[in-house]
Amino acid sequence: MRVMVIGSGGREHALVDALLRSASVSSVLAVPGNAGIAASSTPQKPVRCLDYALEPQALVELARQESVDFTVVGPEAPLVAGVVDAFETAGEPIFGPTRAAARLEGSKRWSKSFMARHGIPTARFAAFGDEAEALAYLENHPLPIVVKDSGLAAGKGVTLAASLEEARAAVRAIFTQPQPEVVIEEFMRGMEVTVLAFCDGERAALMPASQDHKTAYDGDVGPMTGGMGVICPFPLEADTLERVQREIVLPTLAGMRAEGHPYRGVLYAGLMLTDEGPKVVEFNARFGDPEAEAVLPLLEGDLLEVLRACAAGRLDPQTVRFAAQASAVVIMAAPGYPGSYPRGIPLELPELPGGVRIFHAGTALEGGKLVSAGGRVLAVQATGETLPAALEAAYAAVDRVGFEGAHWRRDIGGRLPHLRRL
Repeated sequence: MRVMVIGSGGREHALVDALLRSASVSSVLAVPGNAGIAASSTPQKPVRCLDYALEPQALVELARQESVDFTVVGPEAPLVAGVVDAFETAGEPIFGPTRAAARLEGSKRWSKSFMARHGIPTARFAAFGDEAEALAYLENHPLPIVVKDSGLAAGKGVTLAASLEEARAAVRAIFTQPQPEVVIEEFMRGMEVTVLAFCDGERAALMPASQDHKTAYDGDVGPMTGGMGVICPFPLEADTLERVQREIVLPTLAGMRAEGHPYRGVLYAGLMLTDEGPKVVEFNARFGDPEAEAVLPLLEGDLLEVLRACAAGRLDPQTVRFAAQASAVVIMAAPGYPGSYPRGIPLELPELPGGVRIFHAGTALEGGKLVSAGGRVLAVQATGETLPAALEAAYAAVDRVGFEGAHWRRDIGGRLPHLRRL
């Protein structure tokens, strides 16, 4: 089958990597893709990258022109724009939630209200479309407090405010944008983890729990980023994972069905492990990035068949299996990220040992040379029998990458005492 993958980051490189392991995939078209994805091409399974408008109807026409058999959507923006609706209307097979279902990510206000309607555990909240009302609400709310941009913010629209002035500044920043809306939440205490699930509208197959490290600097300080590294599996107890399935994932699918918008795709549940049990921090409507780079290398079996089963509403969760190994990802970012950063930095990638991959998150070719083309540039991933072994292999590879001025966190996994490296 000829598969089209929409997106250009490390998540999409990980998707292409996993799809190329599928016996039923004959070729891949990545739109727009990146330099690493293009380098995945082989004579047996060619991969082509095409810079093209990510507009729903244009992508439908492209799929027809290129005789695409199945399309996989990576990033959130095309989903919220309705790319799945356009493909379904045209009779073109595609993996991902519809625009209405993608509101779980596209509008935090809607998502929080949905959780309240269906009894899904999450933080108490209030939402505002008026700046003065939001600022007034802050005056009587205990600190710390969480301020969120209700719309899409590439994982960076969240402020954990320790002071009232910090909270006010976050609210004011959100209201400088077009059509602003803010969600203000109570602060939840606990360990934050992510559980991804393949969903077919009714059934769900949970993937191994993972933990992203979202702030820029060691010690979980600094500005929020799109993610600086991941460990997988996070050591979540079996009964806790069962509660996530019973109290969060399946009720979400049931609620979406009841409201007329069956959820087919990957459901990303960002969770806080509180003293009262797991609660939802946020939902995303797709594979996380960089969580995908950690989880997908552990998938056993045929990814394309799993995605097709989800899209067709015939997923058998018992057939979705993951290797009993560990995976670690370290993000190498451009100097200055997540603020302003240079592009065009020359990159030199080393020969890699077995079990180590480098997924390209923001790269390009200039004059035949590999250079940086984004903030998060490379996702260095390693698989091992244990998390310490996977982390050791990932960091060993990072040390060998030629990338002047690169920034990376040196404490990925360090929230767990036995994984601390510093």
